[in-house]
Amino acid sequence: MQKAADYLAKNDPILATVIKRAGLCTIRPVKSEDYYWELVDAIISQQLSINAARSIEERFKALYPGALPSPDQILVTPDEKLRQVGLSGAKVKYVKSLAEHIRRGTLELEKLNKLSNLEVSRELTAVRGIGEWTAHMFLIFAMARLDVLAVGDLGIKAGVQKLYGFPSLPAPEQITKLSKVNNWHPYESVACWYVWHAKDN
Repeated sequence: MQKAADYLAKNDPILATVIKRAGLCTIRPVKSEDYYWELVDAIISQQLSINAARSIEERFKALYPGALPSPDQILVTPDEKLRQVGLSGAKVKYVKSLAEHIRRGTLELEKLNKLSNLEVSRELTAVRGIGEWTAHMFLIFAMARLDVLAVGDLGIKAGVQKLYGFPSLPAPEQITKLSKVNNWHPYESVACWYVWHAKDN
């Protein structure tokens, strides 16, 4: 992370000021055996505030005391029971779609570390309810891939607008162009982390 910070600070004077205040990026990979829960968590968290998502996650976990639920346990849980803990009807379908893909073997989480970013995204977005944003968040925060540019994230758009003086929220192609002009590659994920930090501070 020191190498990434030094590289970005050298190439992007605006990020350099953020890096000086924020310190080193804290992105770290999770164990591959935790990928399943990371994806469940990502689905639950879609379009929710951090506090709302955390509350629903705790109630969801409470349905399965003792351990996180297996795909089979989720599949046999009545939809209404999942709705009662705060999952929308759509998210019930998404969580069960993920469980079904894993049970059938059409999504093999243990093999993801061997795949490219694009291949991981293709595998994940085959699951109902997992789109590009969720795939990007998984690549960054679960797999700790350092070269992911989360162009569709609202926080990135707001942070880029704030830092770089855009008159309105930038489009994905504007963020891509900005990253190239400022030479963020191969540390786009780290640059995103600093943009998020600047937005929140």
